[in-house]
Amino acid sequence: MSTAGAHSAAMQSDRDIASAEAPRQAPSLEQFGYQQELKRALTTRDLVVYGMVFMVPIAPYAVFGFVWNDAKGMVPLAYFVGLVGMFFTAMSYAAMSRAFPVAGSVYTYAQRGLSDLAGFFSGWLILLDYILVPALLYIVSAIALRPLIPSAPAWVWLGGFIGFNAVVNVIGIQLTARVNWYMLAMELVVLALFIVFGMVALYGGQGAGRLTFTPVYDPSVFSIATVAGATSIAVLSFLGFDGISTLAEESQGGRNSVGIATLLSLLLVGALFMVQTWIAADLAHGMRFSSAETAFYEITERAGGVWLRRVTLIATVIASGIANAMAAQAAVSRILFAMARDGKLPSLLAKVHPRYKTPYVATLVVACVSLIVGLVFARRLDDLSRIVNFGALTGFLLLHLSVINHYYIRERSRDWLRHVLFPLVGFTVIAYVLYEMDRTAKIMGACWIALGIAYYVVLSFILKKSAALKI
Repeated sequence: MSTAGAHSAAMQSDRDIASAEAPRQAPSLEQFGYQQELKRALTTRDLVVYGMVFMVPIAPYAVFGFVWNDAKGMVPLAYFVGLVGMFFTAMSYAAMSRAFPVAGSVYTYAQRGLSDLAGFFSGWLILLDYILVPALLYIVSAIALRPLIPSAPAWVWLGGFIGFNAVVNVIGIQLTARVNWYMLAMELVVLALFIVFGMVALYGGQGAGRLTFTPVYDPSVFSIATVAGATSIAVLSFLGFDGISTLAEESQGGRNSVGIATLLSLLLVGALFMVQTWIAADLAHGMRFSSAETAFYEITERAGGVWLRRVTLIATVIASGIANAMAAQAAVSRILFAMARDGKLPSLLAKVHPRYKTPYVATLVVACVSLIVGLVFARRLDDLSRIVNFGALTGFLLLHLSVINHYYIRERSRDWLRHVLFPLVGFTVIAYVLYEMDRTAKIMGACWIALGIAYYVVLSFILKKSAALKI
C-alpha cells in the first residue's frame, strides 16, 4: 500500500472510531438553544449515589406503618409492584435522557417529546412532587426526633435542616456529591444492622419465627385494589431516581450516563426495600403498633433492643432531614431553573451564582417554601405523602407518552420493546395506581392542576409570553 493510501486508510479509521464514540458523548447544550452555565463535575458513579441517596435505602422506616395498614401486611408485595411500575418509568427516563441531555427532567422531556403545553403541565405536576418532598422529609425527621427530645418544637428542627441543606446546595454540586457518599455509607451500615439482628430475632422465635411467604402474598386478604392502594404510598420511597435527570447539565459522562445511573440506582434500592420490609413484616407478626408513624421503630426494638431503635431513629433523621432532603432540594432547584430559563417561571429563578455555578435563587426559594409547607403539614404526614405521589405519578404519565411520540411516531423507531411496549406498560401500571389513590389526594391534585391552568392562561394570553422555545 502506498504512503498516501496508508494515510487515507488511517484517516478513515480515525473517522470510524470517532463515529463509534459519538453516541456516547453528551451533545453540547448549544444545539438545544442553551449555554453551559452549570458546572460539569459529576461522574456516573456520583449519579448512582445521588439517586440512591435521593430514594434513601432506609426509606420504608418512615412509611412502613401506613403501607402495612393499607396492604394488610403485604408490605414487600406493595414495594415490588411499585418497583415494577418505576422500572418501566426508569426505562422511559433513560430513553429521553439520551435524546435530550438537558436539565429539567420530565418537564424537558414532555416539552420536547410532545409539545410545549405538555411540557408546561408535566413540569407543573412534577413541581408538586419536588417542592413538597423536602418538607415531607423534614417532617419525617422531626417525628423521629420527637421521642428523643420531646420539648423541642418542630420549627426548630425544620429551620436547622433547611438552613444546612440550602448552604450546601448553594456552595456547589461537588460538595453535595461528597456529602452524599458519606450519607449512603451510613444508611447501608444501619440497614445491615437491622437485617442481621432482624434475622437473628426471627429465627430466635420472635414474630413469625422465620421468613414466611405471607408478607408477599396472603390469599385471605389479597386484592388488586388493596395492593394498588398501598403501592400509592409505598411508591413514595422510590421517588428520587427520576431526580438524576435534573443533573444532566452537571454530568461529565456521555449521553448514556443519566440513563445507566437511573436504572442501576432504582434496581439496587428496590431490592433493599423488599428485603428489609419482608423481614420487618414477619417480625411484626402479632404486634400492635402504638402508631403508624412509629411502627418500624417498634419492630427494630423487637429485633435488637432499645439501642437499635435509637440508632434507627438517628439514621432516619440524618437520611431524611439531610441526605434525602438535600438531594430533593438540588433536584427541584434545577427544574425551577429550567422552567425559568424557558420563560415559564419568573426569570429570577434562572440566576446562576457567579462563583459556585449553582441556581442559588431557586435553591433559596425552595428552602422558604419547604419551611412553610413543613409547618402547615407538621401533623399530616400521610396526606402530604399522597399529594407528593400524585404530582410525580401524573408527571410520569406524560413522560411515557413522550417516549412513544418522540421515538415511535417522530423518529420512526422500530424498537417496539423500549419505545412502545415499555412505556405503555409503565403508563398502565401508574394510571391504575393513581386510580386507586386516596380521594383526598385526588382532590388536592386536581386543585393543583386547576391552579396550573389558571397560571398558564395568564402567562400565555394576558402577559402574552410565547409558549415556544427560542432556539
